[in-house]
Amino acid sequence: MPPAFLPQEVVRKKRDGGALAREEIAFLVEGLTAGRVSEGQVAAFAMAVFFRGMSMDERVALTLAMRDSGDVLSWANARGPVLDKHSTGGVGDNVSLMLAPIVAACGGIVPMISGRGLGHTGGTLDKLDSIPGYRSQPDEALLRKAIEEAGCAIIGQTKNLAPADKRFYAIRDVTATVESVPLITASILSKKLAAGLEGLVLDVKTGTGAFMADHDSARDLAESLVAVANGAGLKTSALITDMNEPLASAAGNAVEVTNAVEFLTGARRDRRLEEVTLALAAEMLVLGSLAADTKAAAAAARKALDSGRAAELFQKMVTALGGPADFVERSQKYLPKAPIIRDIAPANLGKVAAIDTRALGLAAVALGGGRTRAEDSIDHAVGLTGLAGIGDEVSSDRPLAIVHARDDASASAAAENIRRAYTLGEPPESPRLIYERIGAEKS
Repeated sequence: MPPAFLPQEVVRKKRDGGALAREEIAFLVEGLTAGRVSEGQVAAFAMAVFFRGMSMDERVALTLAMRDSGDVLSWANARGPVLDKHSTGGVGDNVSLMLAPIVAACGGIVPMISGRGLGHTGGTLDKLDSIPGYRSQPDEALLRKAIEEAGCAIIGQTKNLAPADKRFYAIRDVTATVESVPLITASILSKKLAAGLEGLVLDVKTGTGAFMADHDSARDLAESLVAVANGAGLKTSALITDMNEPLASAAGNAVEVTNAVEFLTGARRDRRLEEVTLALAAEMLVLGSLAADTKAAAAAARKALDSGRAAELFQKMVTALGGPADFVERSQKYLPKAPIIRDIAPANLGKVAAIDTRALGLAAVALGGGRTRAEDSIDHAVGLTGLAGIGDEVSSDRPLAIVHARDDASASAAAENIRRAYTLGEPPESPRLIYERIGAEKS
């Protein structure tokens, strides 16, 4: 790299609206990885990009530089297509926990590289850390062992997989720069490209609980992701889905794992969660040429779920990664539980007309289920269950939610936050769940 490059000058150029050269971006990412660029400089760069944006060429350069900051996995001897999915984040979005074993049961290989919570949204790794012994950030050897035994492994970035993104991810979370389309694009795709995938499906959320609250912003992000990924040689499509209410009826960590186990075993399945999970599974199976079309793919995914095969592979994954061998059968024995569990009744009777879903996510964070600083620890036991959805009639017999809290004070604070998040009145007719698909042809 030319010695004339200085981190502050690269930041200044972007701050002033300039287009960064590929070499400048590579310089900054290399410095971020090696620790030569300070946290303050990274935060300033993130804010500059937030306000000034990036061209498509800059986005591709940032994505590839972050991919190449560490190892790139190879699956040359994989017994099936290597596939993955990524969600842009929401409340009650535990889809990954069911989707990975469903696709594995249909013949896919799913090395699912997931993240921790960002802002008001839950993180898949934080959920899995509720399981005693589960190694959510294994080395590559253990990752490959889990893939061999279960066909899927839901993990965080291994030490040498896109390490630049790991540092950047944590800084974005606490600097109000999460919503930047170029930074989201590079963060998501650098990890996915480093994982050696053959196909990727993106679940881009829109609504009151999404980072991209309006539909146009969600489409912009979906098109950015699809364009950059396909441009880098990774077959990718995206579904734009609704986040105007929680996807599952639970929000937290252990409570969402419980919800996932109930889903996999058939004990209980939230309708919206089921629809999105099967739609994403169908997309993945078609991308991997494991089904001729989405109708056949959806039928295969349904069979994998209803037969119990997906639950079996989820258990194999948990065991391979260090969790209990009887976790699916006896999950309540192992998952942490909050000492205070309280129904939150509405102030008045009525039907749910609208939900400030972001506020519900923040209520879970305030209980201790998320982070306000990158170094914060997580209370895996706390959260919300029994969340009412749009159209539900609520009363003292049908509460808005059930709070799982560490103490009375936090339970009371959560109750007020929850009541403010719900609007009662005349609900809309049949709110949509899957808005549109964005494919390579639209990039």
